[in-house]
Amino acid sequence: MPFPAPYIGKHKEAAGRSLHKQEMASTLKTNFARYKPHVGMVVVQIFAAIVYFITEAAFNQGLNPYVYVTYRYSLAGLLMFPFAYFLERKSRPKLTLALFLELFLVSLLGVGLPINMFFTSMRCTSPTFVSSVYNTVSSLTFVIAIFFGMEVVDVKSPHGIAKVLGTLISLAGVMVITLYKGPALQGLWDAPVHIKGSISIHENWVKGSILTIASCITWSSWYIMQTFTVKKYPAQLSLTAWINGIGGAQSAVFAVFLDHKPGTWSVTMFGIDFWAIAYSGILGSGFVIFMQLWCMKEKGPVFAAMFNPLQTVVVAVLAYFVFGEKLYTGCILGGVTVIIGLYMLLWGKEKDESYMKSQEQSSSHFDEIKVTDKEEVVASAVQKEEP
Repeated sequence: MPFPAPYIGKHKEAAGRSLHKQEMASTLKTNFARYKPHVGMVVVQIFAAIVYFITEAAFNQGLNPYVYVTYRYSLAGLLMFPFAYFLERKSRPKLTLALFLELFLVSLLGVGLPINMFFTSMRCTSPTFVSSVYNTVSSLTFVIAIFFGMEVVDVKSPHGIAKVLGTLISLAGVMVITLYKGPALQGLWDAPVHIKGSISIHENWVKGSILTIASCITWSSWYIMQTFTVKKYPAQLSLTAWINGIGGAQSAVFAVFLDHKPGTWSVTMFGIDFWAIAYSGILGSGFVIFMQLWCMKEKGPVFAAMFNPLQTVVVAVLAYFVFGEKLYTGCILGGVTVIIGLYMLLWGKEKDESYMKSQEQSSSHFDEIKVTDKEEVVASAVQKEEP
């Protein structure tokens, strides 16, 4: 007995809705997988931006930067160690002396030297200044990647020209930030949050500028070296624990040599220095380094470094509207210039990747055609030879 027409129509409509939902779910899943590294790096930059202000408040209360870095990375290493030990017990490579020395160097380039220089420079300048200059890491990483053959630049193509111009423009922006201060902008309203301190910290802009640029150069080298280390030591949780632990130990050596007062190691329980170390250790180091390692493994070192301008925007907005810090015109002009240059570089890199993928696909398709033609020739030859 045939079904009535209304029943068939409703059944088809329900089946169509179900199919549409499945297609939407599949599209969302595909897009999430595609943009997961992008989302991860955005979260990294937001977490990292908050570190500037909580550490500035702790430094204003007298927390020593070297002691802060030691406690921060030691805490992150201790927290990551149990997860790394149990979750990567089977996948973790054997630790040889050569590999340990490489991990020591990676930790020195990523924590020991740049982090200490970075936070010391922040005591001499301001969070907005150091976050703006920090954007050079992307351009410097790109230049070093070219030197190591990890990036290719075709100056005859528009995307190749964009990569070169973007690098030069961003570096010019940093020169503006460093050499031109300009007048300060007037605040629109009274800041809702005030960072009060017992000591004056913005005392030496020349020293702060030199330390910030030196830390950026070291960080760029770290991004490149991490890419090679991840291939040799693909256990990312374990690698994160090693970098944090060794970096904390290296910073402890710096702290002992540069400040001999025992009182500098004391931390007020549940004070601002305690919360600065806790937040920075758990999220600012543990989560951030793990996510950076994963993103570099998925998309490369230049991709991970390209999201640094977002951090500058978040820091500038919080500094001006929430914490009431002065914004100087030189910092704004230079910061905008840096971001324009960096996204020219990002556009060129994305176009390069799309072009290389299309070339690989066309090359593989051409190889398949050649193989098919060869098989047809052999088959026809065999048929001719048969009686």
